Amino acid sequence: MRVHSIAILIAAAVVSVSAQAPPGAWTQFRGSSPLLGTTDATLPPTLKLLWTYDAGDAIESSAAIADGVVYVGSQTGELHAVNLSDGSTKWKYKASPDGIGESSPAVAGGLVYIGDLSGTVHAVNAATGKAAWTFTTDGEVKSSPVVTGDTVLVGSYDSHLYALAAKTGALQWKVKTDGYVHATPSVVDGVAYITGCDEILRGIRVRDGRQLFTLSSGAYTGASPAISNGRAFYGTYENEVLAVDLKTHRIVWRYRHPERNFPFYSSAALSGGRVFVGGRDKLMHALDAVSGKEAWSFQTGARIDSSPALSSGRGYVGSNDGKLYVFDASSGKVVQQFDAGGPLSASPAIAAGRLVIGSQDGKLFCLG
Repeated sequence: MRVHSIAILIAAAVVSVSAQAPPGAWTQFRGSSPLLGTTDATLPPTLKLLWTYDAGDAIESSAAIADGVVYVGSQTGELHAVNLSDGSTKWKYKASPDGIGESSPAVAGGLVYIGDLSGTVHAVNAATGKAAWTFTTDGEVKSSPVVTGDTVLVGSYDSHLYALAAKTGALQWKVKTDGYVHATPSVVDGVAYITGCDEILRGIRVRDGRQLFTLSSGAYTGASPAISNGRAFYGTYENEVLAVDLKTHRIVWRYRHPERNFPFYSSAALSGGRVFVGGRDKLMHALDAVSGKEAWSFQTGARIDSSPALSSGRGYVGSNDGKLYVFDASSGKVVQQFDAGGPLSASPAIAAGRLVIGSQDGKLFCLG
Protein backbone atom coordinates (compact mmCIF):
# COMPACT_ATOMS: atom_id res chain seq x y z
CA MET A 1 0.00 0.00 0.00
CA ARG A 2 2.79 2.39 0.91
CA VAL A 3 4.58 1.88 -2.43
CA HIS A 4 1.29 2.38 -4.29
CA SER A 5 0.64 5.65 -2.42
CA ILE A 6 4.10 6.96 -3.23
CA ALA A 7 3.59 6.11 -6.90
CA ILE A 8 0.35 8.10 -6.93
CA LEU A 9 2.06 11.10 -5.36
CA ILE A 10 4.90 11.00 -7.86
CA ALA A 11 2.45 10.70 -10.77
CA ALA A 12 0.57 13.72 -9.45
CA ALA A 13 3.74 15.77 -9.55
CA VAL A 14 4.59 15.02 -13.19
CA VAL A 15 3.51 17.61 -15.72
CA SER A 16 1.14 16.46 -18.41
CA VAL A 17 2.82 16.89 -21.79
CA SER A 18 -0.46 17.99 -23.40
CA ALA A 19 -0.68 20.92 -20.97
CA GLN A 20 2.59 22.41 -22.18
CA ALA A 21 2.95 25.07 -24.84
CA PRO A 22 3.23 23.54 -28.34
CA PRO A 23 6.56 23.78 -30.22
CA GLY A 24 5.50 26.59 -32.57
CA ALA A 25 3.66 28.97 -30.27
CA TRP A 26 3.63 30.57 -26.81
CA THR A 27 0.21 32.15 -26.92
CA GLN A 28 -0.14 33.55 -23.40
CA PHE A 29 1.61 34.26 -20.09
CA ARG A 30 3.41 31.04 -18.99
CA GLY A 31 2.69 29.41 -22.35
CA SER A 32 -0.53 27.53 -21.55
CA SER A 33 -3.68 27.94 -19.46
CA PRO A 34 -2.44 25.83 -16.49
CA LEU A 35 0.47 28.36 -16.34
CA LEU A 36 3.10 25.62 -16.34
CA GLY A 37 5.88 27.64 -17.98
CA THR A 38 6.94 24.63 -20.07
CA THR A 39 7.06 23.91 -23.79
CA ASP A 40 7.62 21.16 -26.33
CA ALA A 41 9.84 23.56 -28.29
CA THR A 42 13.59 23.02 -28.34
CA LEU A 43 16.37 25.61 -28.34
CA PRO A 44 19.99 25.38 -29.52
CA PRO A 45 22.54 24.20 -26.89
CA THR A 46 24.15 27.65 -26.99
CA LEU A 47 21.93 30.69 -27.53
CA LYS A 48 23.01 33.48 -29.85
CA LEU A 49 21.46 36.92 -30.20
CA LEU A 50 19.47 36.98 -33.45
CA TRP A 51 17.92 40.45 -33.25
CA THR A 52 17.00 43.32 -30.93
CA TYR A 53 13.88 45.48 -31.15
CA ASP A 54 13.51 48.88 -29.47
CA ALA A 55 10.06 49.30 -27.88
CA GLY A 56 10.79 52.86 -26.73
CA ASP A 57 10.28 52.33 -22.98
CA ALA A 58 10.32 49.63 -20.31
CA ILE A 59 8.99 46.16 -21.12
CA GLU A 60 7.51 44.45 -18.07
CA SER A 61 5.01 42.54 -20.21
CA SER A 62 6.04 38.99 -21.14
CA ALA A 63 5.83 38.25 -24.86
CA ALA A 64 3.41 35.96 -26.68
CA ILE A 65 4.38 34.22 -29.93
CA ALA A 66 1.91 32.98 -32.53
CA ASP A 67 2.05 32.39 -36.29
CA GLY A 68 5.56 33.80 -36.58
CA VAL A 69 4.76 37.07 -34.79
CA VAL A 70 5.85 38.29 -31.34
CA TYR A 71 3.38 40.40 -29.34
CA VAL A 72 4.44 42.45 -26.31
CA GLY A 73 3.33 45.53 -24.41
CA SER A 74 5.50 48.42 -23.23
CA GLN A 75 5.36 51.47 -20.98
CA THR A 76 4.81 53.59 -24.10
CA GLY A 77 1.26 52.25 -23.92
CA GLU A 78 1.72 50.35 -27.15
CA LEU A 79 1.12 46.73 -28.06
CA HIS A 80 3.91 45.81 -30.46
CA ALA A 81 3.64 43.14 -33.16
CA VAL A 82 7.13 42.12 -34.31
CA ASN A 83 8.08 39.52 -36.89
CA LEU A 84 9.83 36.59 -35.20
CA SER A 85 12.05 35.99 -38.21
CA ASP A 86 13.94 39.28 -38.19
CA GLY A 87 12.56 41.65 -35.52
CA SER A 88 10.91 43.98 -38.01
CA THR A 89 7.75 45.83 -37.01
CA LYS A 90 4.47 44.38 -38.26
CA TRP A 91 2.29 46.97 -36.50
CA LYS A 92 1.89 49.00 -33.31
CA TYR A 93 -1.39 49.52 -31.47
CA LYS A 94 -1.75 52.46 -29.08
CA ALA A 95 -3.59 51.21 -26.01
CA SER A 96 -3.12 53.85 -23.31
CA PRO A 97 -1.06 56.94 -22.49
CA ASP A 98 -0.74 55.44 -18.99
CA GLY A 99 1.28 52.56 -20.39
CA ILE A 100 1.11 48.78 -20.41
CA GLY A 101 2.64 47.19 -17.32
CA GLU A 102 2.93 43.52 -16.54
CA SER A 103 -0.16 42.44 -18.47
CA SER A 104 1.03 40.02 -21.12
CA PRO A 105 -0.75 39.34 -24.41
CA ALA A 106 -2.92 36.31 -25.12
CA VAL A 107 -3.51 35.29 -28.73
CA ALA A 108 -6.54 33.27 -29.88
CA GLY A 109 -9.02 33.25 -32.74
CA GLY A 110 -7.22 35.93 -34.74
CA LEU A 111 -7.26 38.42 -31.84
CA VAL A 112 -4.64 39.63 -29.37
CA TYR A 113 -5.84 40.49 -25.86
CA ILE A 114 -4.02 42.73 -23.37
CA GLY A 115 -4.75 45.01 -20.41
CA ASP A 116 -3.33 48.47 -19.70
CA LEU A 117 -2.63 50.70 -16.71
CA SER A 118 -5.67 52.87 -17.39
CA GLY A 119 -7.84 49.83 -16.65
CA THR A 120 -8.88 48.89 -20.18
CA VAL A 121 -8.81 45.44 -21.74
CA HIS A 122 -8.15 45.50 -25.50
CA ALA A 123 -8.86 42.97 -28.22
CA VAL A 124 -6.78 43.73 -31.31
CA ASN A 125 -6.95 42.15 -34.75
CA ALA A 126 -3.75 40.10 -35.06
CA ALA A 127 -3.48 40.66 -38.80
CA THR A 128 -4.12 44.41 -38.98
CA GLY A 129 -3.42 45.85 -35.52
CA LYS A 130 -6.86 47.48 -35.44
CA ALA A 131 -9.07 47.44 -32.35
CA ALA A 132 -11.80 44.79 -32.33
CA TRP A 133 -13.24 45.87 -28.97
CA THR A 134 -12.34 47.38 -25.61
CA PHE A 135 -13.71 46.85 -22.11
CA THR A 136 -13.07 49.28 -19.26
CA THR A 137 -12.61 48.27 -15.63
CA ASP A 138 -12.26 50.61 -12.64
CA GLY A 139 -8.61 49.87 -11.89
CA GLU A 140 -5.24 49.10 -13.46
CA VAL A 141 -5.01 45.83 -15.37
CA LYS A 142 -1.70 44.12 -14.64
CA SER A 143 -3.19 40.63 -14.82
CA SER A 144 -2.67 38.82 -18.12
CA PRO A 145 -5.72 37.68 -20.11
CA VAL A 146 -6.37 33.96 -20.47
CA VAL A 147 -8.64 32.67 -23.25
CA THR A 148 -10.66 29.53 -22.58
CA GLY A 149 -13.27 28.56 -25.16
CA ASP A 150 -15.21 31.70 -26.06
CA THR A 151 -14.32 33.49 -22.81
CA VAL A 152 -11.51 35.84 -21.83
CA LEU A 153 -10.61 35.93 -18.13
CA VAL A 154 -8.66 38.85 -16.68
CA GLY A 155 -8.20 40.49 -13.29
CA SER A 156 -8.25 44.18 -12.38
CA TYR A 157 -7.03 46.36 -9.53
CA ASP A 158 -10.70 47.22 -8.98
CA SER A 159 -10.78 43.89 -7.05
CA HIS A 160 -12.69 41.90 -9.69
CA LEU A 161 -11.99 38.93 -11.90
CA TYR A 162 -13.82 39.47 -15.20
CA ALA A 163 -15.14 37.02 -17.77
CA LEU A 164 -15.66 38.65 -21.18
CA ALA A 165 -17.00 37.29 -24.45
CA ALA A 166 -13.92 36.68 -26.59
CA LYS A 167 -15.47 37.97 -29.82
CA THR A 168 -17.36 41.02 -28.55
CA GLY A 169 -16.01 41.94 -25.11
CA ALA A 170 -19.46 41.68 -23.56
CA LEU A 171 -19.42 41.08 -19.81
CA GLN A 172 -20.37 37.49 -18.97
CA TRP A 173 -19.77 37.77 -15.22
CA LYS A 174 -17.47 39.27 -12.63
CA VAL A 175 -16.41 38.06 -9.20
CA LYS A 176 -15.48 40.50 -6.45
CA THR A 177 -12.52 39.80 -4.19
CA ASP A 178 -11.22 41.68 -1.16
CA GLY A 179 -8.10 43.08 -2.83
CA TYR A 180 -6.36 43.83 -6.11
CA VAL A 181 -6.49 41.01 -8.66
CA HIS A 182 -2.91 41.23 -9.83
CA ALA A 183 -2.23 37.60 -10.76
CA THR A 184 -3.19 35.76 -13.92
CA PRO A 185 -5.84 33.03 -13.59
CA SER A 186 -4.84 29.44 -14.24
CA VAL A 187 -7.55 27.42 -16.00
CA VAL A 188 -7.91 23.65 -15.73
CA ASP A 189 -11.02 21.54 -16.50
CA GLY A 190 -13.36 24.51 -16.63
CA VAL A 191 -12.21 26.05 -13.34
CA ALA A 192 -10.20 29.25 -12.96
CA TYR A 193 -7.80 29.37 -10.03
CA ILE A 194 -6.75 32.84 -8.95
CA THR A 195 -4.44 33.96 -6.16
CA GLY A 196 -5.01 37.35 -4.61
CA CYS A 197 -3.70 40.40 -2.87
CA ASP A 198 -6.44 39.56 -0.33
CA GLU A 199 -4.41 36.44 0.61
CA ILE A 200 -7.07 34.11 -0.85
CA LEU A 201 -6.79 31.34 -3.44
CA ARG A 202 -10.13 30.98 -5.23
CA GLY A 203 -11.60 28.34 -7.51
CA ILE A 204 -14.20 29.87 -9.86
CA ARG A 205 -16.25 27.98 -12.43
CA VAL A 206 -15.68 29.52 -15.84
CA ARG A 207 -19.11 28.90 -17.33
CA ASP A 208 -21.05 30.93 -14.77
CA GLY A 209 -18.64 32.60 -12.33
CA ARG A 210 -19.72 30.45 -9.40
CA GLN A 211 -17.12 30.47 -6.64
CA LEU A 212 -16.37 26.84 -5.78
CA PHE A 213 -13.98 27.33 -2.86
CA THR A 214 -11.68 29.78 -1.09
CA LEU A 215 -8.49 29.03 0.81
CA SER A 216 -6.37 31.39 2.85
CA SER A 217 -2.75 31.48 1.70
CA GLY A 218 -1.85 33.44 4.81
CA ALA A 219 -0.12 36.15 2.82
CA TYR A 220 -0.44 38.72 0.04
CA THR A 221 0.18 36.95 -3.26
CA GLY A 222 1.38 38.54 -6.50
CA ALA A 223 2.47 35.30 -8.18
CA SER A 224 0.12 33.30 -10.39
CA PRO A 225 -0.61 29.63 -9.59
CA ALA A 226 0.79 26.80 -11.70
CA ILE A 227 -1.59 23.82 -11.76
CA SER A 228 -0.71 20.19 -12.32
CA ASN A 229 -2.73 17.07 -11.51
CA GLY A 230 -4.82 18.54 -8.76
CA ARG A 231 -2.24 20.74 -7.09
CA ALA A 232 -1.54 24.47 -7.23
CA PHE A 233 1.96 25.84 -6.66
CA TYR A 234 2.73 29.51 -5.97
CA GLY A 235 4.88 31.84 -3.88
CA THR A 236 3.78 34.54 -1.44
CA TYR A 237 4.96 37.79 0.10
CA GLU A 238 5.36 35.90 3.39
CA ASN A 239 8.54 34.41 1.89
CA GLU A 240 7.00 31.01 1.21
CA VAL A 241 6.14 28.72 -1.70
CA LEU A 242 2.95 26.73 -1.22
CA ALA A 243 1.56 23.50 -2.63
CA VAL A 244 -2.23 23.26 -2.37
CA ASP A 245 -4.38 20.16 -2.88
CA LEU A 246 -7.30 21.41 -4.96
CA LYS A 247 -9.60 18.54 -3.99
CA THR A 248 -9.20 18.72 -0.22
CA HIS A 249 -8.55 22.49 -0.27
CA ARG A 250 -5.61 22.25 2.08
CA ILE A 251 -1.99 23.31 1.98
CA VAL A 252 0.13 20.19 1.46
CA TRP A 253 3.49 21.84 2.11
CA ARG A 254 5.18 25.18 2.64
CA TYR A 255 8.74 25.96 1.62
CA ARG A 256 10.74 28.70 3.29
CA HIS A 257 14.48 29.21 2.82
CA PRO A 258 16.21 28.57 6.16
CA GLU A 259 18.24 31.79 6.01
CA ARG A 260 17.15 34.13 3.22
CA ASN A 261 13.61 35.34 3.91
CA PHE A 262 12.40 37.38 0.95
CA PRO A 263 9.09 37.41 -1.00
CA PHE A 264 8.37 35.25 -4.02
CA TYR A 265 6.93 37.31 -6.87
CA SER A 266 8.03 35.04 -9.74
CA SER A 267 5.42 32.54 -10.91
CA ALA A 268 6.52 28.91 -10.71
CA ALA A 269 7.23 26.50 -13.57
CA LEU A 270 6.56 22.76 -13.24
CA SER A 271 8.65 20.10 -14.94
CA GLY A 272 10.02 16.65 -14.12
CA GLY A 273 8.46 16.48 -10.67
CA ARG A 274 9.99 19.78 -9.61
CA VAL A 275 8.80 23.31 -8.95
CA PHE A 276 11.09 26.02 -10.32
CA VAL A 277 10.68 29.53 -8.95
CA GLY A 278 12.75 32.70 -8.63
CA GLY A 279 12.89 34.71 -5.43
CA ARG A 280 13.56 38.24 -4.33
CA ASP A 281 16.37 36.59 -2.33
CA LYS A 282 18.28 36.64 -5.66
CA LEU A 283 18.06 32.85 -5.83
CA MET A 284 16.63 30.51 -8.41
CA HIS A 285 15.05 27.59 -6.51
CA ALA A 286 14.18 24.03 -7.53
CA LEU A 287 11.83 22.25 -5.11
CA ASP A 288 10.59 18.68 -5.03
CA ALA A 289 6.91 18.88 -6.03
CA VAL A 290 5.88 16.07 -3.66
CA SER A 291 7.72 17.09 -0.50
CA GLY A 292 8.59 20.75 -1.00
CA LYS A 293 12.22 20.09 -0.12
CA GLU A 294 14.80 22.11 -2.02
CA ALA A 295 16.73 20.16 -4.66
CA TRP A 296 19.12 23.01 -5.48
CA SER A 297 19.44 26.77 -5.82
CA PHE A 298 21.80 29.19 -7.48
CA GLN A 299 22.38 32.87 -6.88
CA THR A 300 22.08 35.75 -9.33
CA GLY A 301 23.15 39.36 -8.83
CA ALA A 302 19.70 40.78 -8.01
CA ARG A 303 16.14 39.76 -7.27
CA ILE A 304 14.31 37.42 -9.64
CA ASP A 305 10.80 38.64 -10.53
CA SER A 306 10.96 36.95 -13.94
CA SER A 307 9.12 33.62 -14.16
CA PRO A 308 11.24 30.73 -15.48
CA ALA A 309 10.51 28.78 -18.65
CA LEU A 310 11.52 25.13 -19.10
CA SER A 311 12.41 23.33 -22.33
CA SER A 312 14.13 19.99 -22.95
CA GLY A 313 15.76 19.72 -19.55
CA ARG A 314 16.91 23.32 -19.39
CA GLY A 315 15.52 26.38 -17.66
CA TYR A 316 15.61 30.03 -18.69
CA VAL A 317 15.02 32.97 -16.35
CA GLY A 318 15.76 36.68 -16.22
CA SER A 319 17.14 38.57 -13.23
CA ASN A 320 17.10 42.23 -12.30
CA ASP A 321 20.88 42.08 -12.60
CA GLY A 322 20.26 42.34 -16.37
CA LYS A 323 21.17 38.77 -17.24
CA LEU A 324 19.25 35.88 -18.74
CA TYR A 325 20.36 32.65 -17.05
CA VAL A 326 20.30 29.27 -18.79
CA PHE A 327 20.52 26.39 -16.34
CA ASP A 328 20.42 22.62 -16.24
CA ALA A 329 17.08 21.71 -14.67
CA SER A 330 18.45 18.58 -13.02
CA SER A 331 21.55 19.99 -11.34
CA GLY A 332 20.95 23.74 -11.25
CA LYS A 333 24.28 24.35 -13.01
CA VAL A 334 24.31 27.61 -14.98
CA VAL A 335 25.39 26.74 -18.52
CA GLN A 336 25.09 30.19 -20.14
CA GLN A 337 24.44 33.83 -19.30
CA PHE A 338 23.24 36.53 -21.68
CA ASP A 339 23.81 40.13 -20.61
CA ALA A 340 20.83 42.22 -21.70
CA GLY A 341 22.19 45.44 -20.21
CA GLY A 342 18.97 46.25 -18.33
CA PRO A 343 16.86 44.55 -15.64
CA LEU A 344 14.84 41.54 -16.84
CA SER A 345 11.63 41.36 -14.82
CA ALA A 346 9.61 40.04 -17.77
CA SER A 347 9.52 36.30 -18.42
CA PRO A 348 10.91 34.36 -21.39
CA ALA A 349 8.65 33.14 -24.20
CA ILE A 350 9.87 30.13 -26.20
CA ALA A 351 8.60 28.96 -29.60
CA ALA A 352 9.88 27.79 -32.97
CA GLY A 353 13.45 27.38 -31.75
CA ARG A 354 13.67 30.92 -30.38
CA LEU A 355 13.49 32.65 -27.02
CA VAL A 356 12.15 36.19 -26.65
CA ILE A 357 12.39 38.42 -23.57
CA GLY A 358 11.99 42.15 -22.94
CA SER A 359 14.01 44.38 -20.62
CA GLN A 360 13.23 47.38 -18.49
CA ASP A 361 15.37 49.57 -20.74
CA GLY A 362 12.90 48.96 -23.57
CA LYS A 363 14.76 46.35 -25.58
CA LEU A 364 13.18 43.15 -26.85
CA PHE A 365 15.72 40.37 -27.44
CA CYS A 366 15.39 37.28 -29.60
CA LEU A 367 17.88 34.45 -29.08
CA GLY A 368 18.17 31.14 -30.82
